[in-house]
Amino acid sequence: MAQEARATAAKEFDAVIVGAGFAGMYMLHRLRSQGLSVRVFEAGEGVGGTWYWNRYPGARCDVESLEYQYGFSDEIQRGWTWTERYAAQPEILRYQNYVADKLDLRRDIQFETRVTAAAYDERDALWSIETDRGDKVRARFCIMATGCLSAARVPNFEGLDQFEGDWYHTGDWPHEGVDFTGKRVGVIGTGSSGVQSIPLIAEQADQLYVFQRTANFTLPAGNRPLTEQDVQKSKASLLEDRAKARTTAGGIICFEYNERPAEEMTFEERERELSARWNMGGFAFLGSFADLMATHEANDHAANFARSRMSEIIKNPAVVDLLLPNDHPVGVKRLCLDTHYLETFNLPHVELVDVRSAPLKKITAKGIVSGDKEYEVDCIVFATGFDAMTGALLSIDIAGKGGEKLRDKWAAGPRTYLGLGSAGFPNLFFITGPGSPSVLSNMIVSIEQHVDWISDCVKRLTTGNIRSIEAKAEAENLWVDHVNETAAATLYPQANSWYMGANIPGKPRIFMPYAGGVGAYGEKLAEVANADYEGFALGA
Repeated sequence: MAQEARATAAKEFDAVIVGAGFAGMYMLHRLRSQGLSVRVFEAGEGVGGTWYWNRYPGARCDVESLEYQYGFSDEIQRGWTWTERYAAQPEILRYQNYVADKLDLRRDIQFETRVTAAAYDERDALWSIETDRGDKVRARFCIMATGCLSAARVPNFEGLDQFEGDWYHTGDWPHEGVDFTGKRVGVIGTGSSGVQSIPLIAEQADQLYVFQRTANFTLPAGNRPLTEQDVQKSKASLLEDRAKARTTAGGIICFEYNERPAEEMTFEERERELSARWNMGGFAFLGSFADLMATHEANDHAANFARSRMSEIIKNPAVVDLLLPNDHPVGVKRLCLDTHYLETFNLPHVELVDVRSAPLKKITAKGIVSGDKEYEVDCIVFATGFDAMTGALLSIDIAGKGGEKLRDKWAAGPRTYLGLGSAGFPNLFFITGPGSPSVLSNMIVSIEQHVDWISDCVKRLTTGNIRSIEAKAEAENLWVDHVNETAAATLYPQANSWYMGANIPGKPRIFMPYAGGVGAYGEKLAEVANADYEGFALGA
C-alpha cells in the first residue's frame, strides 16, 4: 500500500493500462501480482469493456459461455456458474464484476475517465498520459486494453440532427433499457448486433423497418440452458481445456475441425457433415471441411447448404432473395448466430428495406429516406458496428520517438510486430492488436495469451534492469508481410468486411487480424520470448 500511495502522490506508475474490460482486468491482476504500481483508466462507470456498453436487446456472446471465461484461476472458475450455452450481456457483466470483487481490482481503476493522449519521453523512458478529466500521469509501460470492438460507428447521415424522435446505437445503449412498445422503429444494419436485436425489438414495436445493405450468413445459435452435468464437467477440466484451446486454430475446443478437404468427400458425406454441424449450432459449421476457408469449391458447398437452410425458414417470398447472401463466401464476414432472426421477417409488421437498390439518402424530422420513399419512424436504432481493431487506439493521440504519431504511421493501415508493439513506440503494448488472431478467435484465450506474454516481458525488463523494449522495423515489416500472405492464402480478403475496415469510409482496406490460428501464433510468441525477445530491441 505504501508503494501505491507514493505512486499516487507522484502521479507516476510502473504501468498505465487503458481499458477495464476482460483484457485490462487480467493485465492489472498480473502486473499487480509482480508488485508493480498500476493505474487503469476506464471510460465507463464500471468494469466490463464491450459488455459494459453493449446492452442492446438480445446482446449475447457468440462463443460458448463455458469457454468464454478466464482460465487462469481454478478458484475463480469454480466460484461461478454459467446458466446458458451462450451467455447474455447481463450475465457476462455480472461475471466480470464477480472477478473484479474477487481480485479487488477496482481500487486501482479510475472510472469515468477517457485517455486522450500518450507521449513517450525518450530521455526518461517514460510515457506521459493525459485524460479528459485533466489527469497527467507518467508510467514506464503503457498498455492498451482498448478492445477490438469498442469504438462505436454512427454514420454521418444528413439530417440526423433534425430527427424529432429518439435514436440509439447498439454499442452505446441506455443502461435503463428502451421500451419500443407501440413505436414505429427503424433499424439500420444487419450485422451481429442487428441480427441479435431485431427479433426482440419486433416483439415490442408496432411497426419495424429493417434497412439492410448486405445480407449476411446467419445460423441458429442453438442456445439452451446449461445442465448441471455441463457445468460440472467444465469446472473439473477448465484449466486443462484452456491449455488445449491455446493449441487450436480458434482458441475453442467445443468442436473439432474436420481434417478432410471437401474434394475428398462424396456429396453424401459433405451433406451429412454440413447437416450435423448446422444442427450443432454455433461456429462448428465453419469446421465442416479442412479447406472451407481456403478454396471457393469447398466454400461453395457450405454456402449453398447454408442458403438452402436459411431459405426454408423464410416464408415471405417477397424478401427471401434479399435475405440470402450471394456476394461473399460463408465465414469471411463474422458469422452471425441468431435466435429467430429470419423468422422475424415472416411477421406482418416487419418490413425489409433493401438499401442497396434504394440507397439510404438522409434522415428527416419524421423518419428515414431510402430511395424515393420516406419511412416515418418514432425511433432509429443504428446497428452499424464499430471502427474495429484500430478505432479506439487511434482515437488517442499517441506519440512515440521523435514525436511520431501512431495515427500517421498507421495512415495506410496498422503496422505491428506480432500485434503487440509497433516500431518507434517503446514500452507501448497492444492487447489483441492488429496482426494477432484477436477477432478470429475466442477473445478470452487470445487476451490471456497476450497478457501472459506481456507480463513475462515486463518482468524480464524490470528484473534485468532493462530500460525499454521496442519492435524492430525489420521484424515488423516481415511480420506485416507474413500477416498479409497468410490472409491472402484464405478467402477472407474477398469480402468488404469490418475485418478489412470496409465499414469505415476512407479507412485503408487491409485485412487486420492474423489468420494463421491461435496455436501457430502462440508458438511464434514462445519462440520470440525464448530467444530473449527476438525482433525487439532491448534498451539498456
